[in-house]
Amino acid sequence: MTEIQTAEKTVQGDLLQFSSFYLGDTLCGININRVQEINEDMSITRVPLSSDYVMGIMNLRGRIVTIVNLSMKIGLAPSVIGPESRVVIVDSKGEHIGLLVDKVTEVITVAQEQMADPPANIKGAQGKFFEGVLHTSNHELMALLNVEVVLEDE
Repeated sequence: MTEIQTAEKTVQGDLLQFSSFYLGDTLCGININRVQEINEDMSITRVPLSSDYVMGIMNLRGRIVTIVNLSMKIGLAPSVIGPESRVVIVDSKGEHIGLLVDKVTEVITVAQEQMADPPANIKGAQGKFFEGVLHTSNHELMALLNVEVVLEDE
């Protein structure tokens, strides 16, 4: 694990908190320490000649934020903006980036021991985006995204 990931593992003693959301039918989570805010404003301005997964930019209280179609970025079917869509604003290397998700659910608090390594079947190209998985209290499997790896330049 990198130094950044290790530092994020301590939230409240050995407890971790994740902001959870859906990308299609896939439940995902991001360490709550990475989330700046969750926004429902979908006023996105397209940017010509940008990567396929870059939806455009938005003005967030005077700050320009790049909006990424997170599903497309990690190799899933692209998200389409709908009534439950949200933009999860994260900080990456001092820059605010917006991640389009299909539906935000809740903040989940778990003991660090509940987090497991990703299964071998998702360790391929897309598997690099996941730092682990965990079982939620309602028996769903949540994939935990490594934001820095997701947002790395290819």
